[in-house]
Amino acid sequence: MTTQPTAADKRIAFRRMHDTGFFLLPNAWDAGSAVRLAKAGFRAIASTSAGAAWAAGKEDGELGLDDVLDHLRMLVSATPLPVNADFENGFADRPEDVAHHVSLAVETGVAAVSIEDWSGSLMYETGLAVERLQAARATIDAIDPAAMLIGRNENFRVPGMSAADSIARAVAYADAGADCLFVPFIRDKAAVAELVAAVAPKPVNVVVHDYDAGIRAFAAQGVRRCSVGGSLAKRAWAAVDEAAAVLRRCESEAVVSHKD
Repeated sequence: MTTQPTAADKRIAFRRMHDTGFFLLPNAWDAGSAVRLAKAGFRAIASTSAGAAWAAGKEDGELGLDDVLDHLRMLVSATPLPVNADFENGFADRPEDVAHHVSLAVETGVAAVSIEDWSGSLMYETGLAVERLQAARATIDAIDPAAMLIGRNENFRVPGMSAADSIARAVAYADAGADCLFVPFIRDKAAVAELVAAVAPKPVNVVVHDYDAGIRAFAAQGVRRCSVGGSLAKRAWAAVDEAAAVLRRCESEAVVSHKD
C-alpha cells in the first residue's frame, strides 16, 4: 500500500519546488479537475475563486468563507498533490480577522495560502496590506512554518496603477513575510524582469491565459511559476456551453420534426 503524503510532507515538497527552476501551477475547480491534473503529471495545483464559484453556479466573489474552506478540503482530499489556496482577501479587512481565517485555511491541509490586497471594492492602503500579511505570516508560523504565504497585488483592479507601484508593493509584501509574490497582470518583459530582480531571492508567480511560447519566455526571465487562474475552468465551461447549444438546436429541430 502506498503511503499518502501528510500535509507537512506536501508543504515541504511544495516549498522546495520554489527553490530553483520553473513549474506550472494549474488551477483546479473541483475534484475531477484536480484528479485529471494530477494524472496529467503536474506536481502541484492551485484553487481558483472564479472556477470554484462557477462550479457552484455562482459568480466569482460570491462564495463565502465556509464555502471556500469546504472547497479547499475537497481539493486537498482529491489528490496527493500540494494545493495552493486562492484565499482572496482572507474574507476580512482587519489583520486579526485575516489571521484567524488563514489559520482555518491552513488547517484544511493546503500547502500555501494566497492573500490579495483588494477588499472587493477597493485597494487596501499599502500599510494596511502589509499588516494583513504580517498577521497571516504569524499565524502560519504558529501552525506550520513550512506552509507558504503568497502576497498578491491585484494591480488589474485599479485603472492606471503603474508597474512601478505594483513592484513597490511586491517588495513591501516580501518584507512582510510573503514567500512568493504574485502580480497577475504584469506582463511587459522589462517590468517582469524588474519584479523578479526586486524581490529576489523570493520567487515570482505570473498568471497566464494563453498556453503558448509566452510561458517559456516567463521562465527564461526567472519567473519561478505560472498559474492559469480561472482560464482552464473557463475553457471547460465554454466547451459545455458549445455542446449545450448544439443539444438545444437538436431539440428544437426534433420538436419541429415531431409536429410535422
